[in-house]
Amino acid sequence: MKVKYLILFGNMFLSLFVLAQNPILNKYTLGEGLKFTGKNNSETTIGGYIQPSLEIKYNSSDSLGTTDVYNRFRMRRLRLKVGGDLPKYKVEYRFQVDFSGTPEIGDENNGLFFDAWVAYNPSSKFQIKFGQSIAPTENLELLMGSNTLQLPERSRLTSAFGVVREFGIFTYGDFKIARNFFVKPALAITNGDGPNVFKSDKGGFKIGGRIDFLPFGKFNNFGQYRQADVVRERTPKLLIGFIYSINYGISSRRGEGNTITYLNDSLKEVLPNFTKYGVDFLFKYRGFSLLGEYIQTLATVPNDIFYRVRNDGSLATTFLVNGVQDVQNYVKGRMMLGSGFNIQAGYFFKNRISVDARYATLKTDVNSFLNNGTYYNRPNYYTLGISKYLSKGYGFKIQASATYIEVSSGSLDILGKPLYNNEWVGNIITTFSF
Repeated sequence: MKVKYLILFGNMFLSLFVLAQNPILNKYTLGEGLKFTGKNNSETTIGGYIQPSLEIKYNSSDSLGTTDVYNRFRMRRLRLKVGGDLPKYKVEYRFQVDFSGTPEIGDENNGLFFDAWVAYNPSSKFQIKFGQSIAPTENLELLMGSNTLQLPERSRLTSAFGVVREFGIFTYGDFKIARNFFVKPALAITNGDGPNVFKSDKGGFKIGGRIDFLPFGKFNNFGQYRQADVVRERTPKLLIGFIYSINYGISSRRGEGNTITYLNDSLKEVLPNFTKYGVDFLFKYRGFSLLGEYIQTLATVPNDIFYRVRNDGSLATTFLVNGVQDVQNYVKGRMMLGSGFNIQAGYFFKNRISVDARYATLKTDVNSFLNNGTYYNRPNYYTLGISKYLSKGYGFKIQASATYIEVSSGSLDILGKPLYNNEWVGNIITTFSF
């Protein structure tokens, strides 16, 4: 716990330290932030973005076809971030907070702190990072900046399986193995509890990695971590990535927090293991972009689980599945188990209008929280979107989309009423990055 506080406040101290070295405002680019330079070529960048949004959900909640429409206005994101580079010490750092109170993905509240890390770069090909950050073991879409999305919301694959931030140690490599062929491996060891700065850890570590292959060279202007091809790559760019992770002793649905606990008959904590693996790719060329992702998750449940801990802290020995005591499948039924596939494409015109489309599908295990009627139990998502970029880059844009959602039997609306027909969801969002 003390180490986590050190990282948080260490980032703020580094920012103040650099800004105290007679800083000079070197550059400002809309969407990229204020860049200050100090002594010894030190740099600090201050930026952020706001995203007010409107969501309209349309569905039918009775057998007669009566329609319900739900509107939701909210501040989708309100981010402030400070980052910097101290070349003399080979150190980088970042501190990012979100003031919107809105979860980045899924249904959990991610809290205020997003990034709080310090990195050491022993060479241009290798980096060691320590603190809270997004882990390289996530699918490619989740690694991309929220203010650069080509559609108003991330895909359902990301919201089902993604973990927004984790606390741990991360290592990154960047190696050129041929003229334009790069390999970028990454490894991570984290607490496995997601963005969990102020709570105690549960279970063991989460260990995993990622390896990316870029056979045609690197993307321009960090295009690997941004969606729409606003730079209109002059030559084809391709990334193919593979991820794998295992969370030893998971205490949540997918490694996002620590809300689910089990005990053996000696009241010792015993938790299931959670494995995730997948493959993804990204292609960009002259305004066209294509992103594809596949993820599979598995669980291993200990045989000695005897108690489950209720939300009020009391203990229960009932693990009923369809009226039968079944510990293994009860535990799996509270986790995000299954597979998902997402593919999306778009074209960024020279007049800064982008037209985009996405198809996402989830295939759930028989016992999985992905069968939950209120939040999931919807196998297919079809989305069309249009965006107008009002400035060069990602600084200022307006986006709209419409999503058609196929609903399975047993699904419920947000008020708990049964759904009889498929759903429509419309989104409008404005992004202003400063």
